[in-house]
Amino acid sequence: MDQQVRAASPAGPRPAQEKSRRRRIVTDSSRSSFVYVTFIRTTPERLWSALTDAGFMKEYWFGMHIQSEWKSGASWKMLFPDGRLGDAGQVLECDPPRRIVLQWRNEWRPELKDEGESLCAIELEPVPDAVKLTITHTMDRPQSEFIKAVSGGWPRILSNLKSLLETGEIVLKGPHAR
Repeated sequence: MDQQVRAASPAGPRPAQEKSRRRRIVTDSSRSSFVYVTFIRTTPERLWSALTDAGFMKEYWFGMHIQSEWKSGASWKMLFPDGRLGDAGQVLECDPPRRIVLQWRNEWRPELKDEGESLCAIELEPVPDAVKLTITHTMDRPQSEFIKAVSGGWPRILSNLKSLLETGEIVLKGPHAR
């Protein structure tokens, strides 16, 4: 079960199986951030492929997918199953199979689009028998409604991704499944 993380435990870090998923929203006077960490029983190469292959992405991202060349400076766009534009931006960094940094802008909800661009860093770190996946989504504005929205979306998407890679099946059939 996901847990919100407020501070490091005074007892020190817990074993990976006890902290397999962590999430938190951090807001200061100048920006908002969402951080999600999970451990997936796979290889960095397989996870990288799952994160960048549009066909595979549709399986865990509720039919949505990202189109991009996945290289620094390339544009990207996320499309709904019906072809409508959801989000778009630019690939700022691309270091397979370790790190992707995206400039990200919501394109379909006017109130979120008006907030401007955010940054999303996706980091893969090999650990024994798994890969540590860290998503850090940040916007340079306090109390961002966009960051609030992604804090509900990322856990659902990444739960499906983890389950699909480990078992071959997703756990949530729709973006609003509880």
